Amino acid sequence: MTGESRTEPLRAAVLTISSSRAAGEAGADESGDALGALVARLGGELVGRDLVADDREAIEARLRGWAEEPGCDLVLTTGGTGLGPDDVTPEATAAVIERPVPGIGEAIRAASAPHTDRWMLSRALAGIRGSTLLVNFPGNPKSIAETGEALAAALPHAVSVLRGEPHG
Repeated sequence: MTGESRTEPLRAAVLTISSSRAAGEAGADESGDALGALVARLGGELVGRDLVADDREAIEARLRGWAEEPGCDLVLTTGGTGLGPDDVTPEATAAVIERPVPGIGEAIRAASAPHTDRWMLSRALAGIRGSTLLVNFPGNPKSIAETGEALAAALPHAVSVLRGEPHG
């Protein structure tokens, strides 16, 4: 992390998008756990965690709820960013954000490139709603670790800027 000092810890929520997990048909939510671990690594506080099916309206509602709720600086999603017919996370996120932050999606894809020859198929994106940053991560825990490493310095800085805190 950078040497920035924040008055409060970064407050984040994690949303797993998975129809099979939401229906209780799959195992543990390892991807949500991986994002929770990333929040901890960033020195953040997990203020919310949820699981929804691959349903655009449900995803949008949850993202809006956290973004409009005081005390949530960062919303991290996992799942639904591929090419499958049910992969609607980027569309739901695009409907919710007010300002895109395209460099984050680009960084996710760049960080994936050394690990998979299918890195360019990710449709992950990021943007801002109010003063909350929303970021789509891949659905694989290993990929979350790889891409989270690439974003580790940028995410706390982004939150600091969105809060209006002094930064260097």
